[in-house]
Amino acid sequence: MQISITTFLFLGIIILAMILAVKTGKLTVRASLTGGLVALLLLLGAGPGGVVLLGAFFILGVLATRYKKEEKNAGSEERTPEQVLANGGVAGFMAALAWLNPGKADHYILMMAASLAAATADTLSSELGMIYGKHTFNILTFKKEARGLDGVISWEGTLIGLLGAGVIALLYGLLYGFGFNCLIIVLAGFIGNIVDSLLGATLERKQWIGNNMVNLGNTLAAALVAGLL
Repeated sequence: MQISITTFLFLGIIILAMILAVKTGKLTVRASLTGGLVALLLLLGAGPGGVVLLGAFFILGVLATRYKKEEKNAGSEERTPEQVLANGGVAGFMAALAWLNPGKADHYILMMAASLAAATADTLSSELGMIYGKHTFNILTFKKEARGLDGVISWEGTLIGLLGAGVIALLYGLLYGFGFNCLIIVLAGFIGNIVDSLLGATLERKQWIGNNMVNLGNTLAAALVAGLL
């Protein structure tokens, strides 16, 4: 099996990104290795475009987390392996399916992109909604509640999340071709973000599941929506 120069180039980019993520305190060593494995699966199953989409999610997430961090009373930016899998595990699994089943690769790549759109939407709506959300309310009761609580959203944060999903859809279009799939990615990303808030308002508030499981549910829901549409 021949390996193209482009594949070698992206392997180098993945390794460099892993090192920089550890050096800059964005990922633990174990998280970096986990992220590298996810990126490798995306490279194998979706080609360089998959790595670009994953990189876009990571960069947007880092920028959103860092933005006005002092106003959000946030903790460490360093992510754990569990957090990496919660946000990128579904994408890695879909890419693996695309790699193992080339005949349905386009379908699985769409599901992969949708899961990353949901992860991006959730991260941006959470991080930037803390800054720009003027009226925060419980997604189930619509009653006003303090920002930052599980299941509490704002219209501003929701819109920002939708735009985040749109960025992933735009990149998908540039990489794989524009069409109805781009709309599916935006819709699936938005629905995944809503599922995230619903899980937060119910199961997470009751402490039946943690934030990582909520994020996993978010990305899985988006992938399934895209797969069904």
